[in-house]
Amino acid sequence: MKDSIIIVSGGMDSITLLYDKKDEIALGISFNYGSNHNNKEIPFAKMHCERLGIQHITIDLDFMHQYFKSSLLEGAEKIPEGHYASDNMKSTVVPFRNGIMLSIAIGIAESNGFKKVFIANHGGDHTIYPDCRNEFIKAMDQASQAGTFVNVSIEAPYTHITKGDIAKIGKKLNIDFAETWSCYKGEEHHCGVCGTCLERKEALQEAGIKDTTIYSENSSSKAWP
Repeated sequence: MKDSIIIVSGGMDSITLLYDKKDEIALGISFNYGSNHNNKEIPFAKMHCERLGIQHITIDLDFMHQYFKSSLLEGAEKIPEGHYASDNMKSTVVPFRNGIMLSIAIGIAESNGFKKVFIANHGGDHTIYPDCRNEFIKAMDQASQAGTFVNVSIEAPYTHITKGDIAKIGKKLNIDFAETWSCYKGEEHHCGVCGTCLERKEALQEAGIKDTTIYSENSSSKAWP
């Protein structure tokens, strides 16, 4: 039964969840909040939704770019290089981003009689992003169910698994991850050296997937064989 909404960015995680739960999803929502990579990600989100016959909309959140502080909103040159575990990646946090997106998606779900909102946060996000942690998802789910007439629930099935695990799910679903976007710099090609690029490479390698991502020539780290 198609009674759900998905927050779909166009990245590996949300595209995998889109295909994983396609029989339940009635609407895909992308949010343009002015990040460096929104214009690279969102076309993939739209393309995959259309391919599956799922309605897709993009909602502009211009105020976040105007009032929030994050290197993710300040241009490619501001994005630090290195693994997610490094403290410098904390600069990429967009304050309460998932809380804002979930709140809007919950309101749309309530308005249309949908019962669930899917979000693709995962275990690897937890060390850096407070609004990806299980405690946050549980609290938002409780607030959503208490604050809506149809008791909209938040479904975050990847909360306790890694990006490598998600890549393995995608492999079983025959997803072409070249048709997704990860890089936070949002330039012509993936940079290959920022936290999201490194995580992408490692996840694909762990899943035994040939990485056909095009990385920038100045990246010392090439695609995995």
